[in-house]
Amino acid sequence: MHLRSFRSGFFQLQVCCISLTLLLHACTSGDKSATRKTEKHTAYLFAYFTGNGKGEEAVHFALSEDGLAYKALNHDQPVISSAAHSKTGGLRDPHILRAEDGKTFFMVATDMHVALNDWGPNYGMVLLKSTDLINWTSSKVNIPRTFPAFAEINRVWAPQTIYDPDKKQYMIYWSMRFGEGPDKIYYAYANEDFTGLSSKPKQLFFKPDNGACIDGTIAFKDGKYHLFFKTEAHGDGIQKAVSDKLTSGYVWQNKNLHQTSEAVEGADVFKINDSGDWILMYDVYRKGKYELCRSKDLEHFEVIGNGVSMDFHPRHGTVMPITAEEAKRLSAQFGN
Repeated sequence: MHLRSFRSGFFQLQVCCISLTLLLHACTSGDKSATRKTEKHTAYLFAYFTGNGKGEEAVHFALSEDGLAYKALNHDQPVISSAAHSKTGGLRDPHILRAEDGKTFFMVATDMHVALNDWGPNYGMVLLKSTDLINWTSSKVNIPRTFPAFAEINRVWAPQTIYDPDKKQYMIYWSMRFGEGPDKIYYAYANEDFTGLSSKPKQLFFKPDNGACIDGTIAFKDGKYHLFFKTEAHGDGIQKAVSDKLTSGYVWQNKNLHQTSEAVEGADVFKINDSGDWILMYDVYRKGKYELCRSKDLEHFEVIGNGVSMDFHPRHGTVMPITAEEAKRLSAQFGN
């Protein structure tokens, strides 16, 4: 063999070995994008609370196979103890999110107990974390105590979490009120172990008419962030603002998106598995029911007339797609 041929062959062998090493590393190092792509979501988990009465301000779970028909777990009794995890004794407005590693789950909830303290001031939220959707650890965040600049706030409502791919951090956003002013949506970043906030809250959305905004929820579609929220005092209803950046630049679309004349709140938006359809759901709270609407573009919504059912009466909650194995584990633990 000529020396040149030998060197060429040896070089190609080195390249093959390096490529194989990189492939093996990607498969075994917990690459986030690879983990997310291989997951098959075939069911849905609905986290919610049930009301303002004694024992009702707690986290409940329900399962669905199609995102429309839901059955409560644990006989519609709480699956997470409010007394054990909250400061006030109440957990409201739970939002659940799958982390980027595909196997960790984050939940945030309003730390508020209306049954005990009426609608008096509340100052905090609860951050929860789990790896199996059954056992949860938690931390309490008191906003004015943590950030003295917010000493005058008297509402901390309906927190939610979203992953910021630019900062590679989890962002928590919620509505907050100073004195008798309008509720406004703020955001801050969670610390690495999801036990507190690592940045000072900043206002996320500036509504041109300075109207109150609560119950924010963000959906990402086609490079745009769609921030849905409930307006109050100035044209009540579910509206949204859109931006190509997560933390700034939201442009208000002054149009009601709910499809009923009844009072609504607590909107959530999620995508149907293996489909281009999105669901906008909201709490028709004076009627004790939820309404679900379908959309392909997050601009036009139609009420879903058939197939929607719930064997329980939820208040403000959120839906997360899950795997068949996760649904089976939850059913085994709590019963259908």
